[in-house]
Amino acid sequence: MRIAPVLPEELIREVKRLEIYARRRVDDLFAGEYHAAFRGQGIEFAEVREYEPGDDVRSIDWNVTARAGRPFIKRFIEERRLTVLLCLDTSASHAFGTISKSKARVAAEVASVLAMVATRSNDRVGLITFADAVKLFVPPRKGRTHLLRVIRECLDTSATGGGAGLSEAMDLVRTVVRQHAIVFLLSDFLFDPQREAAVLGALRMASHRHEVVGVRISDPRELELPPIGLVKMVDPETRRTVLVDTGSRATRQRFQQAAAQQRQVVDRLFRAARSDLIDVSTAKPFGTDLLRYFRARERRR
Repeated sequence: MRIAPVLPEELIREVKRLEIYARRRVDDLFAGEYHAAFRGQGIEFAEVREYEPGDDVRSIDWNVTARAGRPFIKRFIEERRLTVLLCLDTSASHAFGTISKSKARVAAEVASVLAMVATRSNDRVGLITFADAVKLFVPPRKGRTHLLRVIRECLDTSATGGGAGLSEAMDLVRTVVRQHAIVFLLSDFLFDPQREAAVLGALRMASHRHEVVGVRISDPRELELPPIGLVKMVDPETRRTVLVDTGSRATRQRFQQAAAQQRQVVDRLFRAARSDLIDVSTAKPFGTDLLRYFRARERRR
């Protein structure tokens, strides 16, 4: 069991800043969109009240109506028993960022907004962080105190190690979280091509019981190189170094093609697992991307 360390003052301030940021995004953009996109597991009886013009006549409680001599209806409310699990990839590649934020920071912000909107909908929220292996598991709970812990843990992570723990994280989701859950998998998905089958297997196994939604975090410079001459590139996970001539058009085209092919592989894996995939970039605000997904999901229901 991991004991939470005493938080440095800067981290405490950062948690508060991110909570305010998440609250504003929720209030401004999609307070009701999430609720509509991810409905509860059913409805529960709330009360019987007197019929009013415009009420659905199918809701009339005929037993009470007969006893009272005037029409009464049953009112039901949605039963919110959803569990939301955030699976956050903290491997070394997420330290990369060429605009104003790293992929790790954007992933933490997206996770915090999702945690906030789930908490506002009275859903339980849990967190898994992973790199080479699973680093942390915060069991799903409700409430603001728990929300702040989730935000803190999202921030208090260093982007180190490889991303081989994705399969382990999905296996943990499958074995530990017994109830149906919405699983947001936040990662850049820059895995070794040799692990393609393992990643697909992990996604499929988790999707048997849960709804897995991938959130792919990317940076523009991972997709297209600028023509700036010789550049030393370092793989953040393997530390392998290579010198690249970005002034060569052929080199830039090969890089762009390889990046596009890698993204196509990830697209194909999520389709094969029958899971959704949201794209988020470090180059622009992500609220519109989440809002578009929530609305598209609601239309499918």
